[in-house]
Amino acid sequence: MKKSIGLGCLALVLGAVLILGMGGCSSYNGLVSQQQNVEKAWAQVETVYQRRLDLIPNLEATVEGQAGFEKSTLTEIATARASINQIRLAPGQTPDEATMKQFESAQGGLGSALGRLLAVSENYPQLRANEGFMSLQAELAGTENRISVERGRFNEAAASYNTAIRSIPAVFYAAALGFQGKAYFKSTAGAAEPPKVQFNLGNKPAPPSAAVPVPAAPAPVK
Repeated sequence: MKKSIGLGCLALVLGAVLILGMGGCSSYNGLVSQQQNVEKAWAQVETVYQRRLDLIPNLEATVEGQAGFEKSTLTEIATARASINQIRLAPGQTPDEATMKQFESAQGGLGSALGRLLAVSENYPQLRANEGFMSLQAELAGTENRISVERGRFNEAAASYNTAIRSIPAVFYAAALGFQGKAYFKSTAGAAEPPKVQFNLGNKPAPPSAAVPVPAAPAPVK
């Protein structure tokens, strides 16, 4: 009788271990899948940012052909591009929080410089009439929209993954198996808006004219 009870307890323990083991394997496989989703989303982010970089040389060549175009604007773009090239990202891996901040800051600087270039171009009617320039501007606008979309998708994938590694049972083994949290994009409000550019048109509004005193009415004749 005792032997039967012992075998029954052993069977229960083995069954529990088997169930926990299967649950752990399923949880681990789920983390792997979510990690791959994050890396895939990051690859899309890199693709659209690279697309923006690829458009810049043609954009620069077009505006450089415009006589008198502000050289400081082009210099600012070149400086912003150089800062992006200085950031080293591990191939196929999402950046950690510190690298993400550097990446976002550099990309934001380039976006602001491009916004200023497009704003300054409004002061050059010949450039606005250039079909090539207008086509590049449309492509750039479309790329900026894609950047916003892919950044949002990356944040969603990262949020789902970060929640998974902090949930039971993954929270007990995720860190030990190399599942680390993912950093998010954290743009400041208004960072993507192009800066306001005020052109000096050489005409200042005339100062308000001084008030002219109204002569008093003549006294009535008695």
